Amino acid sequence: MAGDPFWIEPDVLHAVGHAFQDGGRIDLGGWQPEKATNFFAGQTVHSTVLELPDAELLPVAGADRRTGVWSLASLATDAGGWRPINRAGLPVIHPLFAQYDEDLGDRLNANHPSRDVELYGAALTEPVASVVRAYGTSAHPDAYARMVVAAFLPNLPPYTLGTAASFGFAGWNGRTMTDNAPDVVFSFAANTPVTLALTKDAVVAKPSDVFPYVPPTP
Repeated sequence: MAGDPFWIEPDVLHAVGHAFQDGGRIDLGGWQPEKATNFFAGQTVHSTVLELPDAELLPVAGADRRTGVWSLASLATDAGGWRPINRAGLPVIHPLFAQYDEDLGDRLNANHPSRDVELYGAALTEPVASVVRAYGTSAHPDAYARMVVAAFLPNLPPYTLGTAASFGFAGWNGRTMTDNAPDVVFSFAANTPVTLALTKDAVVAKPSDVFPYVPPTP
């Protein structure tokens, strides 16, 4: 067990989910940023931490030392076998597109990343185009949406071995536990600034700089 090292603002999260489910702008009318709260504050999570030296990964990396990582959590079923319940890749992809679409969320968990574009490319493009069209921030919202989905799929966070991890507006290269990934992903998808009005200081239990990195249980 560990303290949850991440943060999310529930009102912003739900508003983003509705916008990308229903189309239109992100409705935050009445929300007061100065009263933003971290929904994960004080919570604990089951954690598996794996640390590998670069030398172990170089043989499977490209000539540019670039890699992509994903993981899958599955539950045993009463009928035998396993049911995938969470496929982790880029941050907050599921809350962005499938917060209010359980069927899409289940399907996003079910396949290998190599089929992401084939299976979900069109399904994710229209929600992005709809939100961007509502904001009027692109002369070609459909083309912008295709660019966003091309960055999201296949759902594999890129990382260049031997470099500092960072998930920010300047680029995506792995992710640290103190990167404000929701602000980045939500703003990128909507093509307009979206903020949780929170920082890493909203986390009750702070991550460590040494292995196993995750915060202690609060």
